[in-house]
Amino acid sequence: MEASKKEPLIITDKEQMRKWSRTMRSQGKSIGLVPTMGYLHQGHISLVEEALKLTNLTVVSIYVNPGQFAPSEDLSTYPSDFHGDISKLMYVPGGVDVVFHPHNLYDYENDMKRNKNDMGACKNLEGKGEVVSCLEESGMGHETWVRVEKLENGLCGKSRPVFFRGVATVVTKLFNIVEPDVAVFGKKDYQQWRIVQRMVRDLDFSIRIIGTEILRDNDGLAMSSRNVHLSAKERRKALSISRSLLGAKSSAENGHINCRELRDSVIQAVSEAGGRIDYAEVRGAVFVFPNSAV
Repeated sequence: MEASKKEPLIITDKEQMRKWSRTMRSQGKSIGLVPTMGYLHQGHISLVEEALKLTNLTVVSIYVNPGQFAPSEDLSTYPSDFHGDISKLMYVPGGVDVVFHPHNLYDYENDMKRNKNDMGACKNLEGKGEVVSCLEESGMGHETWVRVEKLENGLCGKSRPVFFRGVATVVTKLFNIVEPDVAVFGKKDYQQWRIVQRMVRDLDFSIRIIGTEILRDNDGLAMSSRNVHLSAKERRKALSISRSLLGAKSSAENGHINCRELRDSVIQAVSEAGGRIDYAEVRGAVFVFPNSAV
């Protein structure tokens, strides 16, 4: 791909970001937002390319959100390469207009300066009998959460009880700061995409939510920033996920539609490859996500 060499404007302050957006909108420009946590890969770039088709201007946010991590999760080790991310975005044909890279979206008094490692220290603190995120453990004083109460239950939400409220809350904050016309999410995180759609509908955000298809590496593994942590052996094991899902899909397309058998085939394939199952379920979007066409 030929480099556009368009260097994006980097904004770190919430008020400056909002001022930029309102100035552009006053000129009749439409704005697309691609929310990310950084360490960009081709999957992220595909989201940016989709946004470029739909709006006049494109904003990419890069922010590792402590509100969606439990203290036992990997906030402190989430991969980061900000300069590499900017370089990748400069090579996107058409270019990105703004990278919104706030230091801390939950710093309300400007005197509690913490970096990502400070936030990550929460993983060593013990909870007090209630489900909390790294944000609450850090003592930042944030109290308001956005919940999509039914859709956040089950599937990924079962083992990550703070995740979706953290996602819905930070996405709401980004929407209020950037004020986009369109926001683009990947369907790799399908439940997340549906939750954001429902939140936008229920809270009357005037934002169009777009979902783009999963991108995979040549070996079939879904692209993910966390893949960098996988050893060669772990990566080979991880391939059992996509292979088992494709096998179940093929069986269903050929008329084998017993959901329990399809689920058990996935569990067996992943387990035999040395994987540990969090959950495996067969769901129809119209049932698990009722009224999901928003």
